[in-house]
Amino acid sequence: MASPNQQYHATFKPHKQFSSNSPFFFKKTSLYTLALVLFLCTFSYLFGVWRHDGGGVSVSKSAATTSTIVSNPCHGPSKTTTAAAKGEKPLDFSARHKADDLDVTSTSEVKTYPSCNVNFSEYTPCEDAKRSLKFNRHKLIYRERHCPEKHEMLKCRIPAPHGYKSPFKWPASRDFAWYNNVPHKHLTVEKAGQNWIRFLGDRFRFPGGGTMFPDGADAYIDDIGRLINLKDGSIRSAIDTGCGVASWGAYLLSRNILTMSFAPRDTHEAQVQFALERGVPALIGIMASKRLPYPSRAFDMAHCSRCLIPWAEFGGQYLIEVDRVLRPGGYWILSGPPINWKKYWKGWERTKDDLNDEQMKIEAVAKSLCWKKKVEKGDIAIWQKPINHLNCKVNRKITQDLPFCPAQDPEKAWYTNMEICLTRLPEVSNKEDVAGGELPKWPERLNVVPPRISGGTLEGITAETFQKDSFLWNRRVSYYKAVNNQLEQAGRYRNILDMNAYLGGFAAALIDDPLWVMNVVPIQAKVNTLGVIYERGLIGTYQDWCEAMSTYPRTYDLIHADSVFSLYEGRCGLENMLLEMDRILRPEGSVIFRDDVDVLVKIKKITDGLNWDGQIVDHEDGPHQREKLLFAIKTYWTAPAVTTSS
Repeated sequence: MASPNQQYHATFKPHKQFSSNSPFFFKKTSLYTLALVLFLCTFSYLFGVWRHDGGGVSVSKSAATTSTIVSNPCHGPSKTTTAAAKGEKPLDFSARHKADDLDVTSTSEVKTYPSCNVNFSEYTPCEDAKRSLKFNRHKLIYRERHCPEKHEMLKCRIPAPHGYKSPFKWPASRDFAWYNNVPHKHLTVEKAGQNWIRFLGDRFRFPGGGTMFPDGADAYIDDIGRLINLKDGSIRSAIDTGCGVASWGAYLLSRNILTMSFAPRDTHEAQVQFALERGVPALIGIMASKRLPYPSRAFDMAHCSRCLIPWAEFGGQYLIEVDRVLRPGGYWILSGPPINWKKYWKGWERTKDDLNDEQMKIEAVAKSLCWKKKVEKGDIAIWQKPINHLNCKVNRKITQDLPFCPAQDPEKAWYTNMEICLTRLPEVSNKEDVAGGELPKWPERLNVVPPRISGGTLEGITAETFQKDSFLWNRRVSYYKAVNNQLEQAGRYRNILDMNAYLGGFAAALIDDPLWVMNVVPIQAKVNTLGVIYERGLIGTYQDWCEAMSTYPRTYDLIHADSVFSLYEGRCGLENMLLEMDRILRPEGSVIFRDDVDVLVKIKKITDGLNWDGQIVDHEDGPHQREKLLFAIKTYWTAPAVTTSS
């Protein structure tokens, strides 16, 4: 294994291990047979030498170009790969697996991609401010995802701001971020009195405050912990609506609670970008007309601290959506208007009657969902969702309250309209039974067969499938760490994206490292497994990789792409998918591709044009597998310095 201080390259090639078998013995061997074998071996050797020296068909320039390793100009003096340093030739599949059907170019030239204008350094294609103005402002629909048409997609590389640096390592990144990485001071002025963020010369400092917790997120979470148990592992996953710079989620991490934070791209620019720069899970998102991109029964806890969502309006549909994604027995926490309005109504510049009316409406919606108000103390109110709907069904017949939704798929949540009806929980026979199955406490739930699998609700996925998948990914991640020695160094990567997560095995295998994984289940996947990922105590989202992700440029340190490009074959171009990966990958960030070797040859030709340093290596089961791995690094580059005319 390499030293931790060894030069970083796309691959760190492990030593090959050979097993020596017993020699072969032949009881009867004639001189004639030996002579014939010797003649054939000699002829084959001489023929091979003749072809190698030019007598045979030469390797095409295209194949040679495809196998080129792009050097990384941003590290020390040594630019050779580990393999080359050992005197070994880089692995090359081009000559043997020719990509005749390349959809990028049929010539020997590698297509290069220019830099976009510096004005695009924070470009989020599906949340573009100019495009959003074309859409309805009712219920803030214009702030939802609205992606560019195919002909509008940029074919250039998004630049990092001049002076961009690698983020602080966790846990220092929770409290600090480089100014040049997110060069915006608006929040330091807008939220100056709320202890969100401070500007200190070349960096920002995050004191951990919030609008409703100026004394800090830690103290605020301690207040919540006095009302519900945050320590026994029963609460593992949380969702923070309108998260600001995600301090609530950042400080919950030390309590082994993993939070999905989201906020829209609005007048307080860069909220989610700051969160991601801090190494905290977050996505751009808004509650408007579409379901949140998460499965039903995903979160143990939901939170809103003055998030400005009109919970009681539009038939209560936003609280109904929280109910869909909240696990049976889960908690909803609300602080800020209208809670404790008797103390704050003057500061909120609203009348007592107005605030009281808003609270009564929220209470009514919660009651229609069969939620029970657990406590209201000081600035915090907490409701709890029932563990099943047996009593709720009886009450419905009497009150004819909010109806149950008709036959539907509660897991469907990609461009799916919200509904004003109660999402049905799975059936139970006893009032004490947890609908959908009771989950073990964290960390046991990570490796126990999830209820969605043990209950037989996912076609073709069994307990045995789950156990084999867990074993497989533990083995694969060990191999990854042998090839890329940076992956085994704690702190080298913080924000990780798994583009095709399946059962979350890749993330589970990394659970002891100081990092988090955004597990994506593509909407084109054969089986919708995102609910399983959440039942394991992990987080993730749905995504169509023919579109851009709802995140800022330079979000992830490492991207894992297992069979993603085979899944999307014929659906959308490799070029667009790889340009999106380039957009969301940090400078000097890494990518691990797993796919058929022919697909990887195509991918590598494009990544060479993106100026990534990459190398194809063998599958962990050896060279005879068609599936190979491509390890790649996005080389460091930024927008040029802004020059001012004298």
